[in-house]
Order: sequence, then C-alpha cells, then structure tokens
Amino acid sequence: MGRWKPDARGRLTLSALELFAERGYEQTTAAEIAERAGVTERTFFRYFPDKREVLFMGSKHLQDLVVAAIAAAPASTGPIDVVGVAMESAAALLEEDRDYARQRWAVIAANPSLQERELLKLATLGGEVAAALRERGIAELPANLAAESGVTLFKIAFETWVGDAPSGTFTECIRDALAQLKELAAGA
Repeated sequence: MGRWKPDARGRLTLSALELFAERGYEQTTAAEIAERAGVTERTFFRYFPDKREVLFMGSKHLQDLVVAAIAAAPASTGPIDVVGVAMESAAALLEEDRDYARQRWAVIAANPSLQERELLKLATLGGEVAAALRERGIAELPANLAAESGVTLFKIAFETWVGDAPSGTFTECIRDALAQLKELAAGA
C-alpha cells in the first residue's frame, strides 16, 4: 500500500461496484475490493462487516430520514400524503447520484440473495413507517396500509427512475406513482 489517501469508504464503495459489474457479486472478494481501492483488506472490514453491506450501508440513514419526515408532517395531513412526502424526502437523498443508484440496482437485480436483502430492507422500512404513523395517532390497519403502500410507491418509483427512460426525477416518479395510486383507490 502506498501513502494514505482520503475517503477510503468512498473508494471502497466505488471499487466494489466496479468489480461487481465486471465479475459479478459472488465472484468478487473483499480482498479484491480493498486492492482496487488501494487499501488493505483489514481497512475494508473497518468500514463494512461484509461485502454485501457495501450495497446496503445507507439503509438505516434512509429509514431515519423517512421516519423524521413523518414526524415533522403537519397533523392535518392524511396518512397516505404523509407517507408520500416522507418517501420524497428519501428520494431527494438518492437523487444526488443517479449513476450510483443505477449501478447498485443492476448488481442487486442480478443476484437473488441481494434481492432478498433488498426486500428485507423494504420490509423493515415498512414496519418503521407504520410505527411512525401510529405515533401520529393513526389506527393500526390504516397505518399498515399506508406504510405498505408507501414502500411500494418508493420501490416502483425507484425502479422507474433507474430505468432506461425515467419520466423525471425520483421525486417526480414518486409523485406520479402516488397520484396514480389515488386514482386507483378512487375507482377511476
């Protein structure tokens, strides 16, 4: 290893994405990621417990952002609109780097175990959203319905946004999906 360089976490993340794309997730080792990033394998494990977490390291931050947006929403806002605004706050965070999001999604989509981890992350988010809605005084069934709908909105809008022909920003994709959900629920 040469002289110390800043942003080891960022270099490790980018190196992992490059290697996952070139070789596949299963065929890439933590040692190879570390080597490409110009750090030791020990440094890799200082930042990530395993190579999977390179792809999921921001889950807790995203969840906290969504829950905080729900708590901050005006009391007069209905549950589905609260969830929509909360998902928009998460979208704003991810919109900073669409290329990274696209690369990350391609790696996950190509690996069943990573798809399972992504679904677990979304299920955890749904549980936290439902709990935050109940904290606002929303009854359990409507809170659960709004939470699961919100997670589905987020998932579908994300897949649209990282697709080949997105119809706007991630936030706009969420707004569009929410509008269409409301139309469906209204029987339109």
